[in-house]
Amino acid sequence: MTIDASRNKAGVRPDRIAKRPHPPGLRVLFFTEMWERFSYYGMRTLLVLFMTAQIIDGENSGLAFSDELATAIYGIYTALVYLVALPGGWLADRVLGMQKSVWYGGIIIMFGHFTLAIPALWAFFAGLGLIIIGTGMLKPTISGIVGELYPEGGARRDAGFTIYYMGINLGAFFGPLVCAFLGENYDWHLGFAAAGVGMFCGLLQYHFSRHHLGNAGLLPPNALSDPVAQATFVRRVWLGATALLVMLILLALAVGMGYFTIDAVDIAANASALIIAMAVGFFGYVFLLGGLTPAEKRQTTVIVILFVATAVFWAGFEQAGSSLNLFAARYTNREFLGHLFPDGNHPAGWYQALNPLFIVTLAPVFAAIWLALAKRALEPSLPVKFALGLAIMGSGFLTMHFAAGIALAGVPAAPIWLISTFLLHTMGELCLSPVGMSATTKLAPQRFKSQMMGIWFLGSALGNLVAGLLAGQASSGGFERMPEVYMNIFLVSAGVAVVLLLLSRPVKRLMGGIV
Repeated sequence: MTIDASRNKAGVRPDRIAKRPHPPGLRVLFFTEMWERFSYYGMRTLLVLFMTAQIIDGENSGLAFSDELATAIYGIYTALVYLVALPGGWLADRVLGMQKSVWYGGIIIMFGHFTLAIPALWAFFAGLGLIIIGTGMLKPTISGIVGELYPEGGARRDAGFTIYYMGINLGAFFGPLVCAFLGENYDWHLGFAAAGVGMFCGLLQYHFSRHHLGNAGLLPPNALSDPVAQATFVRRVWLGATALLVMLILLALAVGMGYFTIDAVDIAANASALIIAMAVGFFGYVFLLGGLTPAEKRQTTVIVILFVATAVFWAGFEQAGSSLNLFAARYTNREFLGHLFPDGNHPAGWYQALNPLFIVTLAPVFAAIWLALAKRALEPSLPVKFALGLAIMGSGFLTMHFAAGIALAGVPAAPIWLISTFLLHTMGELCLSPVGMSATTKLAPQRFKSQMMGIWFLGSALGNLVAGLLAGQASSGGFERMPEVYMNIFLVSAGVAVVLLLLSRPVKRLMGGIV
């Protein structure tokens, strides 16, 4: 496809930008990400519950893993989903371009979910591996395309990211409802298959409406100038990627078939150091060898601060799929509508739909608030928004501290405790995540844009890994430690929020008026 020089990167003539509230390509990405999140969160809702379910004869047999092992695997999986966003961003920048990365990543994700639907241990690990690889290709690149749809920047771009974020959470709402209903009440693998069907729907939509994206993310920005050299480079990358993929699949098969064992708890306990080392190495390379201007170095420093705050936030927030999921299944009164289900309780996974439901409801409110404050020059700065997000999220764990105390006394907790917690987590997420994602695309140097989005998700990876370890501490060896763990999460989140507030003015100066 040729590039029309009279159009911007979104394929839209500059004189027509103001006539459209949002570019049509936003709709394409909205629905693609909606179906991808349907598949991801639908499967994730079942993951810990499936691993800890007992092995039984007949239907709906689980893996009978211990809580500590299951939450460690969960933490490693969710961390790797975001960790591979860094090489996935590099692949888009140098080889594929962002549009193709979304397409091929979605195909790999779909096959991963259908592999999970095979009732065998080897298929379980192989399916997780495929989803990790596919998500690493899709997640950083699709967000980067959203940024390129708004070359003019401004509050309109933030509003566009908030709308896009609604698409994410619309899929995350329906995924747990459908997959938990099928998985918990009929067969776990039927729930996993439903997630694969969702990704297939997203691929169909993307294929037939992709032309609306125009030139946004079409070509790799860091491709070699010599076409012959670029073609040779691409062939070598594909050969290496194929060999790596085969090795990973064989590794998953070997573990699943019992040829050797891996101590998931030990891996999770040490992997955080590796992730931190990767982040330090990447930022060191960018600062020392990336050829950044002084302004770009200051802006990249802000991205480093966002990385740390993001990791702390997700370490608490991602308890949703692990310790909060187990709390819903074991210690929450789920008799509402229980007469409609075989065991007399509604699916525990349905509580996973609360966060996206609140986001779909509250995202327009928050977008309107930010726009209204911006018009009056009263909008909080980026570090202040991050501090608010951390403080509000942390208050949700203060709530769960008291809920866990009630359950510890032998009384099933009322659903309102989890509902209140997810509401507070949602409000914190809306303060932090969409504006952080948008800010990263603004602050990142152009030639490192996709890789910087990978760093944004690398912070999420670190948080997810810590979340799995915290969940194991809270639920292993009995229920007694859960109130203490929840209180510690609250204290750390509140402490980091205070530090961000104290640093808000210096950070704002580093941004140089870009955000």
